[in-house]
Amino acid sequence: MNSVSFNNQPLTPSKIVCIGRNYVEHIYELNNEIPSSMVVFNKPNSALTDTLRFISPDTRFEGEICFLMMSGKIAGIGFGLDLTKAELQNHLKAKGLPWERAKGFDGSCVLGKFIPLNAPLESLRMTLYINGILVQEATYDLMIYKPLEMIAEIKSFMSFEDGDIIMSGTPKGVSTYQIGDQFVGRIYSDNTLLLENEWEAKI
Repeated sequence: MNSVSFNNQPLTPSKIVCIGRNYVEHIYELNNEIPSSMVVFNKPNSALTDTLRFISPDTRFEGEICFLMMSGKIAGIGFGLDLTKAELQNHLKAKGLPWERAKGFDGSCVLGKFIPLNAPLESLRMTLYINGILVQEATYDLMIYKPLEMIAEIKSFMSFEDGDIIMSGTPKGVSTYQIGDQFVGRIYSDNTLLLENEWEAKI
């Protein structure tokens, strides 16, 4: 089983719970409809990695604020990349089929280190730079569904195990990437940097 680093200790998530279509401008950039209820899907533990690989020319990156759960509550925060095989996802969506083949493949959940969350949820902000260029930025206020709403909805039908991860959705600016691209994901509390993770896209 794959693990993440939380407070410099390894933890093994049983699953990664992802929230889809949680930022209005991202919904519009992909020509999707605003959902009438929360979009929830899972990535398996086998999708988890700390290495960013080049998957295919149509694979998109999606930078996200991530939460680590302990005792049913948010204990930690981290930065993650949800990798998506875009052409395959579009094909599956058009046929009304599940997304796992496009979202849950091995290496599709790129997570950095997690730290204890000691800042107000309302203060959270994320940025993603690729090759020194800002490509994604989002704040708590831009989320359609806030973190506590996510937890309540997920708990209504599924249990959390200690170490499970919530990926809270991606803002506008998703795109494909190339071998050698340099990614820097940061999470802030207002203007105070909480954590930073760096990846280079490799074969």
